[in-house]
Amino acid sequence: MDEKTKTELEAAAFRRLVQHLRERTDVQNIDLMNLAGFCRNCLSRWYREAGEARGVAINDPAAREIVYGMPYDEWKARYQAEASADKKAAFEQNKPKD
Repeated sequence: MDEKTKTELEAAAFRRLVQHLRERTDVQNIDLMNLAGFCRNCLSRWYREAGEARGVAINDPAAREIVYGMPYDEWKARYQAEASADKKAAFEQNKPKD
């Protein structure tokens, strides 16, 4: 497979992942973190970091809006639920060390 095709397929998979996460507003970020070790915020940070590596300035709010499909504060107000004590404890035990 040539690099152009590989990049196009990776971009398509990324767009599909973002669309899936936008549609699954019932899945909380803390659940993603506890199960998979990343969440929507991680994905938006990776997007911003990829831009920075290529000389493209993207701030956190803009990167989050790309992933969430709306401003982050709006998404939180609409869809974010208070995490249980058990979920918070699991997050503290397993959160990334970066």
